[in-house]
Amino acid sequence: MNIYLDSDLELLNSKGITIENCLEQLNCFTVGFPFLQIKKAAEINDGIMEVGTTHIDHYIRFWEEFLAENKKIVKFVPASGAASRMFKNLFEFLDGASDTPTTPFEKKFFDEITYFAFYEALNSACFHNEGRTIPQLIEAGQYKPVVSNLLEEKGLNYKNLPKGLLLFHRYPDEVRTPVQEHLAEGASYAANSEGDVNIHFTVSTEHRKLFEQHVKKQLAILATKNDLRYHISFSKQKPSTDTLAADADNQPFRENGKLLFRPGGHGALIENLNDIDADVVFIKNIDNVTIDKLKKPTIIYKRLLGGILVQTQKQIFGFLHELDNKDISDAKLEVIKQFCVSRLCIYNPDFGSYSRDELIKYLHDTLNRPLRVCGMVKNEGEPGGGPYIAVNADGTASPQILESSQIDTSDPAKAELMQKATHFNPVDLVCAIKNYKGKRFNLPDYVDKNTGFISSKSKGGKELKALELPGLWNGAMSNWNTIFVDTPVETFSPVKTVNDLLRPEHQ
Repeated sequence: MNIYLDSDLELLNSKGITIENCLEQLNCFTVGFPFLQIKKAAEINDGIMEVGTTHIDHYIRFWEEFLAENKKIVKFVPASGAASRMFKNLFEFLDGASDTPTTPFEKKFFDEITYFAFYEALNSACFHNEGRTIPQLIEAGQYKPVVSNLLEEKGLNYKNLPKGLLLFHRYPDEVRTPVQEHLAEGASYAANSEGDVNIHFTVSTEHRKLFEQHVKKQLAILATKNDLRYHISFSKQKPSTDTLAADADNQPFRENGKLLFRPGGHGALIENLNDIDADVVFIKNIDNVTIDKLKKPTIIYKRLLGGILVQTQKQIFGFLHELDNKDISDAKLEVIKQFCVSRLCIYNPDFGSYSRDELIKYLHDTLNRPLRVCGMVKNEGEPGGGPYIAVNADGTASPQILESSQIDTSDPAKAELMQKATHFNPVDLVCAIKNYKGKRFNLPDYVDKNTGFISSKSKGGKELKALELPGLWNGAMSNWNTIFVDTPVETFSPVKTVNDLLRPEHQ
């Protein structure tokens, strides 16, 4: 490996990355990542828990009792994503030959432009910069100035802003950003008995000040509206989670003689999550928000997922304390073993060959892990990974959230499994990150490093290979205990393109 310059070592030291880390990463480029072996796609009553309407209140009561214990709950929101990808179609329009909208996407944008929450702000920007309002510009056939005022620095500058700070929703007395919607949502299910609401945003360094200013302003407004105390914190992806880029020969890629590192993807956020001191953490993406009048299903099912989590955790903690007693009965061991199969969907072909002591150790090790409950939505064509029962390195099988890149789609049997998958992952997680003795788990210990991803990029006209760390809810949580729960599509309302804001859930 050609890392030998003093400047290389200085760079590594500044990031907190060791040469051993670099060697490990370069080896990934050489050997690649194996496809995961799938036992089956999870489905209702076979890997995915379905909660009937008569049982919803049962689990919500568990959650309300947990809140009454004044536990610390944190809502963890990955929010470092730039908004530029939302406007891909509009960038193409600006760069295109036609001065008028031609594609269905472009026509919809302009036909329904008054319905966007940012319309008034954009209209003001157009009048200030162009001397005409949006209707006047459209009447004159000047469509591109409207888009340039939306995206460029002279106007709303949306191409350079994070998605969390865009105007998403219009209300009679205000317009709200996704950040504001997460503040409102968090108060509905994550406030403890003392009225504390803890929300953590992961943001990029360049946008942190904007986030802080925006939140400070909103908290001043919220303080006059309710008795809740918001505790808002921020973090960025750690430089130590950046990954080394490689050239075609799998050697370190250099730019002007300097090693090139790239952000390691959302899997890097397992380090940020590891820094959170909380009893329970909700995880939800920044753009998955909806308007107040449609929030009820989201709030109900967030409480439901929380209730399933804390009830399951209580059972697990009880079992672990019993397993600490070597005189535990064989009957109780059988109960715990069946719990692992029926509740946690963990399958172990070696159960029958274990001695009593080996079984006790296996059950203890299996239960004494971080726990997550994941909402899963029926697949209606939305992009995203999905819930599967996958085979682990030790031969056991357990619930895993997999992306298509982790599945060997050249294998007809695997491709058919994907085609028949009934649910997908909306990133709707509730996590318990403390053990039965009240100590925080060290979450990086539970990452499956064999679940990363290599992509091809270019830099300065030269091809390079980029390494993404195991995804936050994929490989970074591979060795957690996992429960999949069927949740309604009403709880999932992401904004991937600007025209998604025209959907009913954002109007």
